[in-house]
Amino acid sequence: MILRPVANLRPGAFLLRHNRPLWHSSRLFNVRLQSTSHQPKEPIDENVHLRARLSPVKEDAKGNFSEVMRLLKLARPELWPLLGCSGLLALSSAVSMTVPFSVGRVLDIASGANESGTIFGLTVNQFYGGLIGVFVVSATASYFRTVFLRIIGERLITRLRSKLFKKAITADAEFYDANRVGDLISRIGVGTSIVSRAITSNLADGLRAIVSGSVGFAMMIYTSPQLTMYMMLIIPPVAAAAGLYGRRLRAIARKTQTLIGNLTKVTEERLSNVRTTQAYSSESKELHAYNSSVRDIFNLSKKEAHLSGGFYGFTNFSGNITFLSLLVIGSNFVSTGAISIGELTSFLMYAVYSASSMIGLTSFFSELMKGAGTATRLFELLDYQPAIHETKGIHIPPAHRGSVTFDNVRFAYPTRPSNNIFNGLSFSIQPGSNVCIVGPSGSGKSTVASLILRFYDPVSGSVLFDGMDIRNFNLRNYRRAIGFVSQEPVLTDDTIAANIALGKPHAKRWEIEAAAERANCGFVKNFPNGLDTQVGVRGSTLSGGQRQRVAIARALIRNPSILLMDEATSALDTESENAVNDAMSKLMTSHSTTIIAIAHRASTIRRADRIIVLSTQGTIAEDGTYAELMAKNGVFKQLMSSPTAPSSASPQ
Repeated sequence: MILRPVANLRPGAFLLRHNRPLWHSSRLFNVRLQSTSHQPKEPIDENVHLRARLSPVKEDAKGNFSEVMRLLKLARPELWPLLGCSGLLALSSAVSMTVPFSVGRVLDIASGANESGTIFGLTVNQFYGGLIGVFVVSATASYFRTVFLRIIGERLITRLRSKLFKKAITADAEFYDANRVGDLISRIGVGTSIVSRAITSNLADGLRAIVSGSVGFAMMIYTSPQLTMYMMLIIPPVAAAAGLYGRRLRAIARKTQTLIGNLTKVTEERLSNVRTTQAYSSESKELHAYNSSVRDIFNLSKKEAHLSGGFYGFTNFSGNITFLSLLVIGSNFVSTGAISIGELTSFLMYAVYSASSMIGLTSFFSELMKGAGTATRLFELLDYQPAIHETKGIHIPPAHRGSVTFDNVRFAYPTRPSNNIFNGLSFSIQPGSNVCIVGPSGSGKSTVASLILRFYDPVSGSVLFDGMDIRNFNLRNYRRAIGFVSQEPVLTDDTIAANIALGKPHAKRWEIEAAAERANCGFVKNFPNGLDTQVGVRGSTLSGGQRQRVAIARALIRNPSILLMDEATSALDTESENAVNDAMSKLMTSHSTTIIAIAHRASTIRRADRIIVLSTQGTIAEDGTYAELMAKNGVFKQLMSSPTAPSSASPQ
């Protein structure tokens, strides 16, 4: 199974990463608004089977039927409105089917075959007037049917997209390791529209074809059973062709949606990293990658065009030959007096209506297969059950203190199960302490934060919060006790106040202002709109230090028991770093929050009460205060004494 990790690198992140010393850790995940995307530090083993990987379902007849039935069940909440639309549709279709009968009767009067000169006891002019009235009723029914179907379709899309987005936003980190964000966007955006069309307007078209075809066929039998027998000869070959066409079209529809998902992924990645692309003059390469994805969709669309052209060409030819045969045979019947000229005209019009209905049914069937092929991809997402459930478990104790314990933790990422990050890692962090975690690249510093936040569960061992295994907690409730600041904080395209309030929904204005003050966000006073200043896409109107302080305010507004800092100052200049450190100093003096900093900046490391040094073997190499570890002349001193080790005065 091919695994393609999603790359959500911030523009310029590549340059930053390569300007850092070799022993520095790269971030293992990006935290976006209400979602997390884990980025492995090394290529994913393509032979690894991931439970969270969304993959196509096998093609078989049973699957076809079950998926079509499940597709139709999506419309169950709209059952009564759909039945109402069906009634309106039946009314307008029945009116349409009176036209051939009326034409036949009028022609019989004109040709003298009807000597009474009346139709249903009405004169021709009276009959015309009544027919106009019936047409008005039909037009009114068509109007309300179209309006109601459009509303039902939009309501269905809205509900389906909401369910899919809820599934995606609550999925665990393993899910985002295994699936591409672009593909998910395609499923939620394009896929829902296709599915909605398949079970609303397409279903109505199919019902209209059934009603028109049934009424037309019945009237053909009523008019001339002998001609109807000849008409039925076309049904078996067309039905067989429709079945083959539908199966192949369904497979093409599924492949097309997969390729569209890939195109969305390519577009999202390339445009998100446009500055890095331009910095390395890689525009031609990225354009080639995009064009390659577009070409794949085009080639598949050509295949669908040839398939559809062949099918509709066959049905068109069959229908025309049948019509010609009926005309020849019917003319002989008229010459022998078996039927009148009006009856032949009515029969031929009913034959055309029935043939159109048959083509409409095949079109309905093909669109239904398209919808089923697309719905399969939606059902995969709807059926996904995360290994880590957010809402199951007990709430953390109200009087929680914020201690953290790793008890003999063994861990490997699902994408690299054979590569253990931790092998029996054990340590305890006391409430209110300031602990710094350091180590060479690949030692698992950021993985510590991932496990504390419970983006993943250990393979064995446990992570404890105030002495209790965090797997027992309601995850949403547990995470409310944690504030998290990443190396590259992501801000939404909203105001500074709104971005701070993300840490505590429904926060009052004074709480936002207090959090901004604690985080040293004094720069907002220089803005005309203060906290109501728009930050732009991903906070583009703010400097790196300003974005970082807004992220710190976002973490502090929830008054967390634990504050996780994942290299929060690694990319800042001296002035910005000092402002962030001042904010942290205020927090440290209160001892009300346990601070766990994953860092490599010397200034951050020196200020820690305790330093835990991780080894590349997945264990603790050293543990102690800054002075104690420097006196040991061990691993930590070697890291700090390295020519590439950072100083507190130089930005990385």
